[in-house]
Amino acid sequence: MRQNIITMGNNVYLASKPRYEILDGLRGVASVLVVLFHLLETYSGGQATQIINHGYLAVDFFFVLSGFVIGYAYDDRWDKMTTWGFFKRRLVRLQPMVIMGTVLGACFYFFAQGEGFSQIGNVSGWMVLAAFVMGCLMIPCGVGMDIRGWQEMNSFNGPNWSLTWEYLANIVYAFVLRRLSKVALLLLTIAAAFCTLDLCLNWNVFGLLTESRAANAYTVIGGWSLTTEQVYIGITRLAYPFLSGLLISRVGRFIRAKGGFWWCSLILVVLFSIPCVGGADNVLNGIYNATCILLLFPIVVMMGAGSEIKGKRSTAICTFLGELSYPLYITHYPLMYMQMNWAWSHPDAPMYAHIMVGVSVFALSVGMAYACLKLYDLPLRKWLTENWLKKR
Repeated sequence: MRQNIITMGNNVYLASKPRYEILDGLRGVASVLVVLFHLLETYSGGQATQIINHGYLAVDFFFVLSGFVIGYAYDDRWDKMTTWGFFKRRLVRLQPMVIMGTVLGACFYFFAQGEGFSQIGNVSGWMVLAAFVMGCLMIPCGVGMDIRGWQEMNSFNGPNWSLTWEYLANIVYAFVLRRLSKVALLLLTIAAAFCTLDLCLNWNVFGLLTESRAANAYTVIGGWSLTTEQVYIGITRLAYPFLSGLLISRVGRFIRAKGGFWWCSLILVVLFSIPCVGGADNVLNGIYNATCILLLFPIVVMMGAGSEIKGKRSTAICTFLGELSYPLYITHYPLMYMQMNWAWSHPDAPMYAHIMVGVSVFALSVGMAYACLKLYDLPLRKWLTENWLKKR
């Protein structure tokens, strides 16, 4: 594809490449499923009975997409782009919504105060302020800075943990991965696959997985805290998906399928909705997790990249879902905290009340994300592009 170059005085600005619309749409499908997964998680009796049981695998799918998109967008641009230029572009793309997600989490913070969030109201004001500033700056909080009781890297907005690993992947790509040959990248991907198997099958080869993880032993659930075990889980969840996506973009071998977006969307819905295989403490569930991550998610990305979107309706749906995906993922969870707290505080409420709350929270999540996109994210990114990226 032709690369657009805009010259601003002595500075060269590389315009964004054409997008893979189907992959954008699939990111949106996965984001919607994440919201539904979190809404229904409140009513599960544990991982084995969770509805949309494997919805947590959406994060691993996001990392495959990220690796592919980063490779496609930047691999052939390093002769015209500095490392700092790359970081600036990634900051413009990701950081505005990181800040918005943290701000929304702070606005709704005390509305979720209850027995399920033991630290709210029991920590000093300076810790709340420090956690807020660290969240906006994408500095992960350690367990000593926990102000909610869940030991999250960002107590105001839980899903920020995956963006922490996304930022790490971008840094490693800029300094190391972009320089590797396909063979070296393949060998690194194979090594990462071993770590994925170690986690999914609970081999615990490195002795980093503890008994506290027994309920989720044959899953990849975790990665949101700064403990030794959680850091290992987070890096493992990032490594193979991101590397495999990057490798797919460099090899350039895709799968063409008629109606690719719809088939890929159906595959994701099925994969995320499959019940816990054999029970939470069964190795079969670990095999299922590993199969999705190591094989099926890369195939879905290859299908999405190799297929074409046809028809105005399909194109419009992909565009809408693609634009909504990141804002929805990064802003919905503050509402989930409140939904969880309401459900736990009203266990005897009639079924219709729980349904009304769930439907309302879902609608509010989508509406809030769309408003953030149109009124904040797009205008701010446009301003930053014109006044920061394009200027020397």
